[in-house]
Amino acid sequence: MTSDATFTRPAAWTTVGLTFLALGLVFALRGTLGLLMPEWETAPGWSRTLVSSGGAVMLILMAVGGPVGGNLLDRWGPRPVYVGGLLLVAGGALIASQISAPWAFVVLFCGIVGLGSGALNLPTASATMALLFKRRQGLVTGIALAGASGGQLLLMPLFAVSIGAFGWRSTYMVIAAVLIFLAVGAAVLLRGVPSAHDSGAGAPSERNVSGQAIRRLGFLFSNRAFLLMLGAFSLCGFTTAGVVDVHFLPYAAACGFPPLESTTAYGILGVANMIGVILFGWLADKMSPRLLLAGMFFARAGSFVILMNIVGNWSLMLVFAVLFGLLNFATLPVLAAIVRQHLGVRIMGLSLGLLFGGHSLGAAAGALMGGWLFDLFAHYDWVWNVALALAILAGILTLMIRPGTPFGRGAAGQTA
Repeated sequence: MTSDATFTRPAAWTTVGLTFLALGLVFALRGTLGLLMPEWETAPGWSRTLVSSGGAVMLILMAVGGPVGGNLLDRWGPRPVYVGGLLLVAGGALIASQISAPWAFVVLFCGIVGLGSGALNLPTASATMALLFKRRQGLVTGIALAGASGGQLLLMPLFAVSIGAFGWRSTYMVIAAVLIFLAVGAAVLLRGVPSAHDSGAGAPSERNVSGQAIRRLGFLFSNRAFLLMLGAFSLCGFTTAGVVDVHFLPYAAACGFPPLESTTAYGILGVANMIGVILFGWLADKMSPRLLLAGMFFARAGSFVILMNIVGNWSLMLVFAVLFGLLNFATLPVLAAIVRQHLGVRIMGLSLGLLFGGHSLGAAAGALMGGWLFDLFAHYDWVWNVALALAILAGILTLMIRPGTPFGRGAAGQTA
């Protein structure tokens, strides 16, 4: 357990459940942009370009919120980050329930939700699990992160039903109320969790990375392992949230698949996401996370070969959905294990926040380049070829990280 005796092992596992729910709501809320895009064209008359621009703003501010939230977590612990992130996203949902002006949609709703979901996202959850658990960190992290996919699978249909029955404004108000309830729960539940700095977590050799943010940033951006991870994870963003999340469904339509078949495949991809993040989190406890992550990137490259050959073959599209889904979110618990080994837990929040920022910027580049390449060639072949090459490059960069654990097993967290 933590140095604060009031934080028990059951409370640590309850935090895993709270994290699962929080990530599910945050990711599902972000997914409502695509869900509501056709309806918003009618009332209040927001164009798809406007909604897409709002989505880009949200993604960019997530890249900002990630490092800020991670640094706060390192210095003050997870409680203010969880509470603050949930309240920001709740505030954005409340604003969305009231606005009609386009600028308010982009600046207030998308901006506030982007900052909040950047602060409370997969890296924050990974760093929190590292603080709470000493053993089976990969497995526990995978379970917590599975909420991101679970939210989209379980909550998006519920949101769609609620929007149809009560309207999107009322639905956003209910979402805001649930997020506020979770924020109160986080404030109570995480009261006994100190920061890695205050709790003394990590090995003595990690002390040189404590201190002011400028000193921490200087350490990270002069560290070979961190720079290689940043490069690899930025490319990871390009090949996942950038090209697949944005362009898979339009590509399936261009291949002649009707909406039911393509959305079914996308749903199967989401189920595989949940399975993969737990499976590879468990594997990260059993083998070298560096080699595991490199192998995952190379396998992802292979999945793009399958994707380029799905025309007229729905079964092959399902094979792609399963393989890619298993390898999608699953990279994060493995990456977190590499960060623990090479950088230590005392700076883990900032490290993962910056890596997530790179991932978000890579995703933005992938989304934009995917559209540009399609407009240029009138097909998606070059999009997938570029993604394939970048996935291989990400694997090579990962292999260039030197093996070993400079901070040793002492970088582990403090509880069970």
